[in-house]
Amino acid sequence: MPVQSLAELVHFARCNSGFYSALYSGIPENVTELTALPVIPQAEFWQANTPRGNTLLTGPLEEAVVFKSGGTTGAPKFSFYTREEWREFTTAFGAGLVEAGLRPGQRVADLFYAGDLYASYTFVLDSLHRSPVANVRLPIGGAAPLDSTVATLDQFGVEVIAGTPTTLCALAEHLRAEGRHLPDVTTLLFGGESVFSDQRRLLSAAFPAARVASIGYAAVDAGLVGLPVPGDDPRLHRAPAPYSVVEILDEHTGEPLTRPGVPGRVVVTDLRRRLMPILRYPVGDRAEWTDTAAGHFRILGRAEEGVRVGPVALHTQDVHDLVGAADVTGRITGVQLVVRRWEDRDGLLLRLGCGTRAGDLSELAAAVEKAFHTARPMYAQAAAARHVHPVVLEWVRHAELAVNGRTGKLIRVLDERPLT
Repeated sequence: MPVQSLAELVHFARCNSGFYSALYSGIPENVTELTALPVIPQAEFWQANTPRGNTLLTGPLEEAVVFKSGGTTGAPKFSFYTREEWREFTTAFGAGLVEAGLRPGQRVADLFYAGDLYASYTFVLDSLHRSPVANVRLPIGGAAPLDSTVATLDQFGVEVIAGTPTTLCALAEHLRAEGRHLPDVTTLLFGGESVFSDQRRLLSAAFPAARVASIGYAAVDAGLVGLPVPGDDPRLHRAPAPYSVVEILDEHTGEPLTRPGVPGRVVVTDLRRRLMPILRYPVGDRAEWTDTAAGHFRILGRAEEGVRVGPVALHTQDVHDLVGAADVTGRITGVQLVVRRWEDRDGLLLRLGCGTRAGDLSELAAAVEKAFHTARPMYAQAAAARHVHPVVLEWVRHAELAVNGRTGKLIRVLDERPLT
């Protein structure tokens, strides 16, 4: 499918999608600049994008692949691609694998997760299949027993392993416990979460000859966001023109940033998707331009739309909603998600503003914890596997909640992890 002009795509979306028709009702017909369009409001986007009664899609759901992203159990978030859109997506991402370090003839193990409508395993396998360089694909998956995985890696002399940092580190810990390492592995391609310095030390012990590199920057909802930039900084990516347009917006004014080194939130427009149009969609990450002429930017962590704690993705609004539902008497006056890293693991702290003394809040705390784990059982599973720390509740007075020094607004997400 050829890249569409912005004017054509906007016209198509507003004529065929009830959501976009309403969103663009006050916008002139011939839009030629992205800044003439509003940034997609995430809550309304997902309210419209449902399996039944969908008012976001531009046509009936008759030919598509369906995936689920990181919503809570009670509010899962689905993304839809036509056959042609999925082929274009994986082809473009597959081309970026060469920049990530994939070389002709290499044997690649796909250790991403499959099933339950998650995309990463299928996405990486299809991208490898459509990569411009020949490769040998081993679709192992992230849920295979580690003994079996190691045996397969060894039997085939695998050179490239692709997976989340959590999976790669679990494999490295297994090898370390057995007093082994895999010297044939030359490249570890990670995606889905950041790699920190403590994880790098563990990975280098198990895979002494391997370099650690980003597999690319994509999301099942937003689509293709960035391609790897060769070098020592795996946070660097290149905007995937002409497939998608990446903007970094000022977090206070919403204006596009063009000067390198100024942090802002990432917004993407996909110029090929039509079934589920993506027009100025907030990805949920913060970034800064490093070379605007080349389209290079550095990922800085999560923005207020969401947060990732180890392998677990959380949508900020979902957490706020479940806390509100648990607080039937309305004692909680503010919610902040604080992410920290200690003892080589991520952890989530739910900071809750309340006027009541902490000693009087045990019943409410139990209700919040129950609601959280019911809505996002994957977090408890990750904590049990020691991939993350158990969630911690912190009660503070409302005045002690962190606010933006410039606007006075409550900060919904505080990412206090180190940058590397």
